[in-house]
Amino acid sequence: MNRSLLALFFCALLPGQMGLARADNLDNILNDTVNSISQAINDAYTPADERYDDDRRRNDEDRRDDEDYRRSNEARRQYEDRRRQLEDRRRQLDDRQRQLDDDRRQLEREARRLEEEYDR
Repeated sequence: MNRSLLALFFCALLPGQMGLARADNLDNILNDTVNSISQAINDAYTPADERYDDDRRRNDEDRRDDEDYRRSNEARRQYEDRRRQLEDRRRQLDDRQRQLDDDRRQLEREARRLEEEYDR
């Protein structure tokens, strides 16, 4: 008798469990429907043009940031190039100055020799 009561009890539970599964399915369907409706309402209140404007604005800002970065890199490179050119020119001027100093000393030596020879 216990076995028949137990079997009867399980048979009574089976339709209840099937009902729970159906309720879960209905709940999922309702959630999907509510989400779709919410998205449609959001889309209706946020027109595509406004979203496009936001995207375009972000893209413009990104492009300006990229251009600023590129310009700053270009300016830094130009600065370094110009600095190297100035350093090269300074070295050339120093070399020319040394050459002129050497020429002046040589000229002074020749002038002394000439004076010494004339004084004799």
